[in-house]
Amino acid sequence: MPFGGRLLPLGGDGGEAVRLDRLLSECGLASRSEAARACRAGQVTVNGAVVRRSDLHVSPETDAVVFCGRPVLYRRFVYLMLNKPAGYVSATEDGGSAVVTDLLPEEYRRMGLFPCGRLDKYTLGLMLLTNNGPLAHRLLAPKSHVTKSYAFTVSAPLGQREAAMLEAGVDIGGYVTRPCRVELTGPDCGIITITEGKYHQIKRMMEQVGVRVTALERLTFGPLALDPALERGQWRPLTPEEESALEALAAPSERV
Repeated sequence: MPFGGRLLPLGGDGGEAVRLDRLLSECGLASRSEAARACRAGQVTVNGAVVRRSDLHVSPETDAVVFCGRPVLYRRFVYLMLNKPAGYVSATEDGGSAVVTDLLPEEYRRMGLFPCGRLDKYTLGLMLLTNNGPLAHRLLAPKSHVTKSYAFTVSAPLGQREAAMLEAGVDIGGYVTRPCRVELTGPDCGIITITEGKYHQIKRMMEQVGVRVTALERLTFGPLALDPALERGQWRPLTPEEESALEALAAPSERV
């Protein structure tokens, strides 16, 4: 017999109840109109019973929801690691240009995922995508000083003198960069680790020591390291350990 009205969670206090159509939308399974059609067609069950109304309130934590034969696993926040290829803009839309969220299945795009921070269109490597706005804001706040490391190749040999200048901070147009770390791995390449993210910062820093960046790849972002198993354009969810480390880094500091 179809349910109507408000569902009471089977497990007692199941947290905040939400509309069924909202739950399916936030899980990336259906738009609200699609959820309504599926309910009318008898394709949605809650706790084993068919429901016909998509405005039914359910508990994401305790109610067993099945959409078109597929169990709905609710997660408030989603975190994905992407190995960004060249040619993609770090945005959710860009007036016709390819954006990083184009690389995700529709299910994830419906969840409202967005890139946490920006990489230049032709910069490669690690990118975090999430729908956790507060966490992203804290990670990107200048006072957070989240470390980011990049492998770089430049247009001419770079020596220890230039590396020391970069590490001490250089003026990139009225702003002196914070101290950083530079490890030279070859005459014209290395790894630079910074704790800020000004516009085109690494390229502008290199210009101040007389070279031009010809290739740039982000290797780390806070506690995350680019998974070597990910090909360009591939992605994967963060592991529970990575999620915990990221959330710990972004946790608001306690004031004494």
